[in-house]
Amino acid sequence: MTKLSDAAIKKLEAPEKGQRIIYDRHPDSPKGFGVRLTPAGTVAFILRYQRFGKDRRMTIGGYPDWSLAAARKQAQAYKREIDSGVDILQERRMKREAPTVAEAVERYCVEHFDKLVSGKAARSRMERFLVARMGAYKLFEVRRPDLRALVREVAAKTPREAALLLTNIKTFFAWAEDEELVESNPVATLKPAKVSPALKPRARTRVLDDDEIRAFWESVETVGMHRLTALALKLVLVTGQRPGEVAGMRWSEIQNGVWTIPANRRGKTSTEHRVPITQTAQAVLDGAREEVERLSKRRSSKPSDIVFETQPGKALRTDAISKAVARHIDDMGAKDSQDWGTWTAHDLRRTMRTGLAAAGVPVLVAEIGIGHVKKGIIGTYDAHHYADEIRTALETWDRRLRRIIREGVDEHQVVAFQKGRRA
Repeated sequence: MTKLSDAAIKKLEAPEKGQRIIYDRHPDSPKGFGVRLTPAGTVAFILRYQRFGKDRRMTIGGYPDWSLAAARKQAQAYKREIDSGVDILQERRMKREAPTVAEAVERYCVEHFDKLVSGKAARSRMERFLVARMGAYKLFEVRRPDLRALVREVAAKTPREAALLLTNIKTFFAWAEDEELVESNPVATLKPAKVSPALKPRARTRVLDDDEIRAFWESVETVGMHRLTALALKLVLVTGQRPGEVAGMRWSEIQNGVWTIPANRRGKTSTEHRVPITQTAQAVLDGAREEVERLSKRRSSKPSDIVFETQPGKALRTDAISKAVARHIDDMGAKDSQDWGTWTAHDLRRTMRTGLAAAGVPVLVAEIGIGHVKKGIIGTYDAHHYADEIRTALETWDRRLRRIIREGVDEHQVVAFQKGRRA
């Protein structure tokens, strides 16, 4: 061992072959600190340590790029980490082998995005923005400010695309955290409004106009989706109920012209809800019964209590409805809204609610009709069930819908709503 100094290092003779290691006996140097010489005359500072009974030797840096004082100080810091249980060489190896952003995004797309109806657009979005900007970074190197700056930049030009990008990035890093590719999701708590005011969440307002309603009704059963899915979509538009409630509909829930949705099938409320069956709704239900009977004969099974029974004993799934709409949206005559794009299954419900308002149905009746609960002081003191008013409202919408389907509707010639009056 030698007490190293700049003068001593400069006098060291290079070995003819192999490596020569001289350990430092300076009192400020941790055990295992020294220099390594090669036959070419290069000198590098090293630190030798043990991990699980095995010798490890790591390079700190070359001389004279690293001064002796700086190398000693760094060796002391490394020794403290080692003594606390850190295997520095193992960590270095893991960092070298860690995936880049581009590699991780590709893996995630193959495992997740590529399996979704919207996956192609999501993959493109991640590649155009995240990979284009940070593809060569190691995934663990990406920090919250980097991602926030990226999304803010996109938001300045296309807020909707930026909002979708932030959602995609969040799910991607949540997956990376689960896969232990990163220690934590850097954007898990990042709120859109904190990134840019342009990303402040807005209540969705997309409704189908009369041309879209007519195109949807005329084409939905012929575009190639399962007929029961098409009929369920029609019933959402006719009744204004949630797609999930329609998908799980049972024949036993229909009594005396009223569909009673039990509380256990209503995700947002804890009460049952009664929906009058109108002429058009009944026609849709007749079509569903006919289709299930046809499928049951082919399967040699008996129809169950499920109205939209796509498989023996299995109801239509809500996600299947959403995927079917996304897959066939262009074939159903949907227009591309500047704010919201094409419509979704839930937008059929909003369209029906908007139609009730256009027909003059009072707000309270319309809200109760689509299954919203009475709120505030009205909910506390108004115990009236509005059964007759709701039936009149739905029948008013039914007539309006049939006119739209048949020939379009003049907004100045709608049938005014009359409380308690039946068609």
